[in-house]
Amino acid sequence: MPERLPYATRLLDRLKRWGQPAINWWLSKPGNVRGAIWILVAALFFSIGVVFIKDVGQRIHITQILLVRQGVMFLTVLPILVTGFPGILKTDHFSIHMARIFLALVAMLTGFSAVIHIPLAQATAISFAKTFFITLFAIIFLKETVGIRRWSAALIGFVGILIMVRPDADGLNEWALAAVVGAAAAGMVMIILRYLSQFERTITIMTYQVIFIGALMLPAAIYFWKAPTQEEWLLMLGIGITSFFGQWCNIRAFRVGEATAIASLDYTRLIYATLFGAIFFSEWPTFETFLGAFIIIGASLYTVVREAQLGKKLSRSAEGRGYNN
Repeated sequence: MPERLPYATRLLDRLKRWGQPAINWWLSKPGNVRGAIWILVAALFFSIGVVFIKDVGQRIHITQILLVRQGVMFLTVLPILVTGFPGILKTDHFSIHMARIFLALVAMLTGFSAVIHIPLAQATAISFAKTFFITLFAIIFLKETVGIRRWSAALIGFVGILIMVRPDADGLNEWALAAVVGAAAAGMVMIILRYLSQFERTITIMTYQVIFIGALMLPAAIYFWKAPTQEEWLLMLGIGITSFFGQWCNIRAFRVGEATAIASLDYTRLIYATLFGAIFFSEWPTFETFLGAFIIIGASLYTVVREAQLGKKLSRSAEGRGYNN
């Protein structure tokens, strides 16, 4: 009588037999189809993450939320860091790494604060303005030449921002303005990434981000620390987990699909944000939000297509779309 396989071995064998047809079906699909699915899943993860931020942010200080988020991100990459430490910290561009980390902190603090205080759809739509700030900063710092069409797209996009920020006799909506600052800081992070990627390994860039953002956030998080409830712990851990899986799915998307074919699907985050805002927070976007979002997305799509025609990758790649913040 043949020896019975251990239960775990038999289970793995069954999963392999059942899963192989699904794997074959998946691999038979064109790269752009798989990339599109990956980026839609990534957008869903990111959108779930901002729901968690908005919920727990009503009770827990933003610095505490970000510290826990960075802790989760640190644990996910710890095996990679351990194998290369301390050599992966070697750099001739320490000050540039620090500038990027500072700007990433600004982007997260302002962007996440906006998510907490204004409707999800509005905060999400304003965040898309990063594409225009990338164009502006590329001209200023990288001395890139931009034609009248991309300048026009950028100016039209800023009109969309103004519509959603809604300046009036009472002044600016401060949290909407914070979202704009976050988009600008994220755009500058992308410019620095473009520069650093010419000299540094990806693992070095990632290591500085994971270690120093958490370290710089620690003092403020300790100062504002409030003992979280079990539910709040779960929400904060969920923020880190959804951030990790969102980034992972996005990297997979751009690895198998063409950026020009799938990048625009990231704008489905606005659909998710609108639905989640209505379902969980009873937020109904205003006409100005829809109008501004329509203008921003339209101008952003034009910018992405135009950069594709010119052979650029900054605002249409995985890194250029901000998923490493």
